[in-house]
Amino acid sequence: MGCPVATVATVPVGGDRARLGPVLVVDDDALFRKLVTTILKRAGYRAVEAATGEEALDAAERERPEVVVLDVHLPGMSGHEVCRKLRMGNEGPPVLFVSGERIESYDRVAGLLVGGDDYLVKPFAPDELLARVRGLIRRAREERPAGLTSDERDLVRLLREGLGAGQIAQRLGDTPTAVRGRVDDVLTKLGV
Repeated sequence: MGCPVATVATVPVGGDRARLGPVLVVDDDALFRKLVTTILKRAGYRAVEAATGEEALDAAERERPEVVVLDVHLPGMSGHEVCRKLRMGNEGPPVLFVSGERIESYDRVAGLLVGGDDYLVKPFAPDELLARVRGLIRRAREERPAGLTSDERDLVRLLREGLGAGQIAQRLGDTPTAVRGRVDDVLTKLGV
């Protein structure tokens, strides 16, 4: 189950990743867990480890991870069963399955069919792991835009285009003061 150690060039990051919940790394191989958490931490993510499916479910409830990096083959409860339990009741965090043993296409398809969002075969390049984690977080946040209304999401899109309060007010038929107030409301709602 070992994965060769590779060097990863990372740039220290600040605010964006520091505000995220952790990435939960679940694997019964302590060396692999350490490798993955080191890669994630060097890239600016917070990482939490679990060695079994039961530990993973407890950590997921306690920590509210952004993504779960989940080995398919775990002692006791399988990674597939952990994924199903994470998905019960609500959407749960995105799941990136990893495996060095179950590498055939039907294994990858099975992981996706039980609710996994992506599948990575060991060994893998650190940059590929980081790209997949980043992509899963981005897609999850786009699907769950912090409980914003459709009007609030439209306002955020206009801000993202680089428009100022006056330009947004013209497009929405509102005053710049009202637009600023709505932006403040959105920021408050987002906890910023």
